[in-house]
Amino acid sequence: MRRGGAALLAALMLGACQRAEAPQPVDPARYDQFFLWAGVPPPPVVANARELYILGGEIRRGGAARLVDMRAGVPHVRRAKVWLTVRAERLDWNAPIWDAVRAMLERWRAAGNRLEGLQIDFDAATPGLGHYRAFLEQVRRELPPGTRLSITGLLDWSANGDPAELARLAGLVDEVVVQTYQGRTTIPGYAAWFRRIDTLPLRHKIALVEGGEWTPPAALARDRRFAGYVIFLLKPPLPADPGSRRP
Repeated sequence: MRRGGAALLAALMLGACQRAEAPQPVDPARYDQFFLWAGVPPPPVVANARELYILGGEIRRGGAARLVDMRAGVPHVRRAKVWLTVRAERLDWNAPIWDAVRAMLERWRAAGNRLEGLQIDFDAATPGLGHYRAFLEQVRRELPPGTRLSITGLLDWSANGDPAELARLAGLVDEVVVQTYQGRTTIPGYAAWFRRIDTLPLRHKIALVEGGEWTPPAALARDRRFAGYVIFLLKPPLPADPGSRRP
């Protein structure tokens, strides 16, 4: 009887642990750092944010390279630190783009925002990190002195990136925000990519999508350079049209 009771207790404890580790939808109310994209109305949780990454412009593929302003006006954020995010689909930035980026940074700072710096959102493939590093060296030369630089990164960087190239990035950027999603969905099998996240040699955050799946990987517990989560906020779905419902 004693052995049976011990076995039952062990089984119950194991079941409780398994339930505790089950993936839970990402709830923005549990976090304080957010991506805020154009066209997404700020939800109430943004009022208590510690840091905001706000999309300010895009440099799109096709045609002449130029910075497209994505906001109707300059944001006015009093409490949180603010990053100006520029989403890039190409790296052939010209002099007018650099002038436009510097002018946007100055406008955002002059509006009273606690501007941390510039974030570049570019999907740099792992084999092309050397080329991306060369671009980031130019970014450093073009930015005003003292401007901090954040970049987004792919899950594959920590798993398959050249350690030497990643170490060189550490000397150029202040942080990398590793994306775990595509569109509105968490990338399947994300846990496998995080087995070596604690070896990534630069300060990093992890970007989660609102409502997506997430279970913290074990490597985060020993990760000295992990600096928190950034939640990609989604545009709320449109309410259903009552007139379209069938009786």
